Amino acid sequence: MAVVQRAVLLQKCGLPLMRMGLRQLHVSVSSASRSHHEVLVLGGGTGGITMSARMRWKVGAGRVAVVEPSEKHYYQPIWTLVGAGAKPLKMSGRPTASIIPSGVTWIKSRVQELDPDKNLVRTEDGKELTYRYLIVALGIELQYEKIKGLPEGFNFPKIGSNYSVNFVEKTWRALQDFEEGNAIFTFPNTPVKCAGAPQKIMYLSEHYLRKMGKRSKANIMYNTSLPVIFGVKKYADSLLEIVKARNINVNYRMNLIEVRPDKQEAVFELLDSPGETKMFQYEMLHVSPPMGPPDVVQKSALADAGGWVDVDKENLQHKKYPNVFGIGDCTNLPTSKTAAAVAAQSAILSKTISMVMKNQKPMSKYNGYTSCPLVTSYNKCVLAEFDYEGQPLETFPFNQGKERRSMFHMKADVMPSLYWHALLKGLWGGPAPLRKLMHLGTK
Repeated sequence: MAVVQRAVLLQKCGLPLMRMGLRQLHVSVSSASRSHHEVLVLGGGTGGITMSARMRWKVGAGRVAVVEPSEKHYYQPIWTLVGAGAKPLKMSGRPTASIIPSGVTWIKSRVQELDPDKNLVRTEDGKELTYRYLIVALGIELQYEKIKGLPEGFNFPKIGSNYSVNFVEKTWRALQDFEEGNAIFTFPNTPVKCAGAPQKIMYLSEHYLRKMGKRSKANIMYNTSLPVIFGVKKYADSLLEIVKARNINVNYRMNLIEVRPDKQEAVFELLDSPGETKMFQYEMLHVSPPMGPPDVVQKSALADAGGWVDVDKENLQHKKYPNVFGIGDCTNLPTSKTAAAVAAQSAILSKTISMVMKNQKPMSKYNGYTSCPLVTSYNKCVLAEFDYEGQPLETFPFNQGKERRSMFHMKADVMPSLYWHALLKGLWGGPAPLRKLMHLGTK
């Protein structure tokens, strides 16, 4: 009110109101561009929203903020089924505003710089955010541009990718348009999120082509940079039986380096023969892109030598900065990067932060639990669950290495609801309690 009265007085004195208004505006913007938060969360993906909810309970309303530029939040695990035409894309996304926990401030911007020595984060729109505790949950970056011919190659038919909201429906179109030839599915020579996704769409495509009577005209290939089909032997053995029974060709140690979409050609480097490449003609190509840590993390003091947030693998606390923590895909935790891993990590991280806030040593330990529902058809799934050591850590008291309809139902219908209504609200910390209950009286 005092500002308005000053303006009227100055106008009466013949002084230009505009000058005062601009000066007043500058002061307002400057004061609004810097804010302090008890807990600052970077990233509004699975890990960021989950920890925002947990921290809101811990420190109270108005003391937690999350930085996230996107207007929409996606449940990405369902894109496997979207790419196979089994689920609509629209069911995978919700407005970000609708999933920000009540009492948490949403700072709609992108992180530009991390300065942990000053407890400071700068955003691309000029905000300076200070914090007492920082949780980094910035995810993993898709790097299609590292493959020659992409991402512009997605403007052509016959090619898709379930890893991007922009390209997942192109996978379904390519599958529907398949006539005769090679259907190629790739796995990149980098860390990835959901390492089972590149082959899930392969099994679904094979099943679809069988249903459409086109299987005899299709040569299905899985070209992977890895020396094995899956990193855990129990599940790898099951998958090898499946690919053999369905006449799927697996080519190991091959990495996609170029796509020539006008000619429908894909070029792979042979990783065990440096300098050598091999070209394949394709009728359908599913690309799993190279991935890497966010640039803003790589350039910061929080990164390890590989560019990932450098955290203790048991308590998720940063190794150098005790008031900084990491969760999910952006960290160097030596486990598979999945939403299931984030759920288990969130429970441990919440306990870690509670202890740190009390100036006590964190005691709870994350065992590396992660899960990968390996969809093998439109009605069956192998539910892989394992720990840091690559040892199965199964929830149910039956052999999860076997294809089961019940596990497909879990993947397609139960897990999405669990995600939206429990995990993102900080109510689900993984199946460990359920596992103990399920295995009572058993070894």
